[in-house]
Amino acid sequence: MASVRQRRGNPADLPPRRAVVEELSTSEDEADTANETLAQTKTNVDNKNVQPKNKKKTVAQAEDDEDSYSPWLDILRVLSFLFLASCGLSYLVSGGETFFWGMKNPPKYLQKQYWAAQWAGPTYLTLEELAQYNGKDETKPLYIAINGTIFDVSSNRRTYGPGGSYQYFAGTDAARSFVTGCFATDQTADMRGVEDMFLPLDDPEVDRHWTPSQLVELKKQELEEARKRVHDGLAHWVGFFENSPRYHKVGYVKRPKNWLDKEPLKPLCEAAAKGRRKRTIPGTE
Repeated sequence: MASVRQRRGNPADLPPRRAVVEELSTSEDEADTANETLAQTKTNVDNKNVQPKNKKKTVAQAEDDEDSYSPWLDILRVLSFLFLASCGLSYLVSGGETFFWGMKNPPKYLQKQYWAAQWAGPTYLTLEELAQYNGKDETKPLYIAINGTIFDVSSNRRTYGPGGSYQYFAGTDAARSFVTGCFATDQTADMRGVEDMFLPLDDPEVDRHWTPSQLVELKKQELEEARKRVHDGLAHWVGFFENSPRYHKVGYVKRPKNWLDKEPLKPLCEAAAKGRRKRTIPGTE
């Protein structure tokens, strides 16, 4: 059996032992140096990217900042905001009339007289006392009354004061004229008979188209509708003054008990009477 011999290398072909050691030592030093350089570079980058969140100021820096602070900038900002807010509120309240509260007819809650009346409570005036507030004395407020309720209309003296188109309403309760339209003659709160202006005129030639019983029933219906029209017409004007932002309620007219019993029945004024028409014959509408 053949034997196999291991061939040994020639010692002369191997590098000297000292050279190998030096080479290994040099490689390790270079690797260590490279690793240190890489670690230092990483540390520098981290230090550059990560800034301290809370950098404390020195006492001197804090004092300098405090000395250099001026409150005028903050005050200017607050004043600017208040000015703009005031302009916007004025525009809304005035319905687009003005930005600077220069309203010709400010709402009643911005009027001194309104709050004075609210504080003092309702005023009770007789017709004689109410007549003193007809606008002729400009030192006094201008009052009108409707259906027993007194309103201050001083903000519209041009209309309700002397020479105005509705001067007949001033200083009195002219509820009747609000419905009839007879301003000069119906300066009273007596509403009796006003419904006649909405009732048809009787005419035998026209009324014969109904039987007597039908005509009686028809007249009852007509009277009910006429009274409702008077009520609704007066209620419209009372609501107008109560809900108006320009006028405010002052109080009430003081009258004797059963005062209407002492008043003569007032005839329907000419202008209101002219508006009455005959009944319409059925089938001819």
